[in-house]
Amino acid sequence: MSDIRSTVIELLGQLGSSREARQYLKQFSKVDQTRFAVVKVGGAVLRDHLDALAGALAFLQQLGLTPIVLHGAGPQLDEAMAAAGLPVEKHDGLRVTTEAVMAVVRPVIYQANAALVDALEARGVRARGILHGVFKSHLANPEKLGLVGEIDEVDLAPLSGAIGAGALPVLACLGESASGQMMNINADLAAQELVWAVQPHKVIFLTETGGLLDETGRIISAINLSSDYETLMGAEWVHSGMALKLAAIKTMLDRLPPETSVSITSAAKLTRELFTHTGAGTLIRRGEKIEWLPTLPPDRASQVEALLAQSFGRTLRSDWLTGREVAGWLVAESNRAAALIVHGANGIPYLDKIVVTPEAQGEGLGAALWSALRARCPAMYWRSRVSNPINAWYHQQAEMSYRAGEWVIFAIGLDDWSAFGPLVIDAQARDPGWVSEP
Repeated sequence: MSDIRSTVIELLGQLGSSREARQYLKQFSKVDQTRFAVVKVGGAVLRDHLDALAGALAFLQQLGLTPIVLHGAGPQLDEAMAAAGLPVEKHDGLRVTTEAVMAVVRPVIYQANAALVDALEARGVRARGILHGVFKSHLANPEKLGLVGEIDEVDLAPLSGAIGAGALPVLACLGESASGQMMNINADLAAQELVWAVQPHKVIFLTETGGLLDETGRIISAINLSSDYETLMGAEWVHSGMALKLAAIKTMLDRLPPETSVSITSAAKLTRELFTHTGAGTLIRRGEKIEWLPTLPPDRASQVEALLAQSFGRTLRSDWLTGREVAGWLVAESNRAAALIVHGANGIPYLDKIVVTPEAQGEGLGAALWSALRARCPAMYWRSRVSNPINAWYHQQAEMSYRAGEWVIFAIGLDDWSAFGPLVIDAQARDPGWVSEP
């Protein structure tokens, strides 16, 4: 196992940095195996991205990390019902399940479950399909919904037994009554009840979009519910489906430990989402508030300055703020993340300093700080040393960039390149504020 872990650490290092990989692996390894992660896989992902899904899950298993996988089969059921000449009826978003529909549901779900188990075992991963015995249910509304179940209790024994035997549990969304009546369970509701029962460190939703999308169609990297939820729910571009998903995730996280997070990503990018600070999807946390402060009170100023010095390995001059036209600070309430915005050239804000502790990055606080920055400064520019390992992520976020000597200058929110030139010149000439510069 140590040889495998060393190889995997090297591979993970190629995604971000070996330090990041080791940090996350250490963090995840401390968690009880039954509580590492619940991974909810949509039917479309299972149908269209089975190989990538099996590869990502096998990778985790090689690390000694065993998630509980819960899958749906919505598209497969729609196709099978169409082939059987049965109409698809839904009530309040739930599939009406008559006896005839159940006769189609059961074999389709069995086949979907077996397909993932087979794909995992083909990669040398022990996997156990769990079709029954977890969701103890009763009929939700037999007159309107037929054989649709509402979960009364989640029995974790079959899942713990599989993990204890070294097998990755692959769970289907089927419930049973006390008398043995089989029921169809909505995958999102099953995921919610399962997560509340397991109390996992991570909750992962694998989708085809690979994350929640903003008004421009770009993936939102992070959502801090404590500061972003009300704003997002009030935004015109947050359509009904996204609003429902955000509300469901908030309800889910409200009953979970504060450190639990939800990641929405794709099967192909699952590893990057789990083991790098910058991720590759949407990370959602209950989070902590990020405050906008025109000036820092003395006690918080000393904490932020100490954080800057520790993170950069340098000492700030006592007069480092002199001459800086401070617009304001964005600071996490724990003081583990902060950004200084100053007045820049041509009225464009300049991001002078940004710092996040490694632990806070792992919790998604860095991504939440960046989201707050984007909201506060739709147009902004900043610089970074060419050796900075986070530059690849900066390039993804920026709309313009230019290398000038030892610096790369980035910008967002500009109308054209002619406006970028003066900002490049200004950024190069900025005083870094440290006691000494190499």
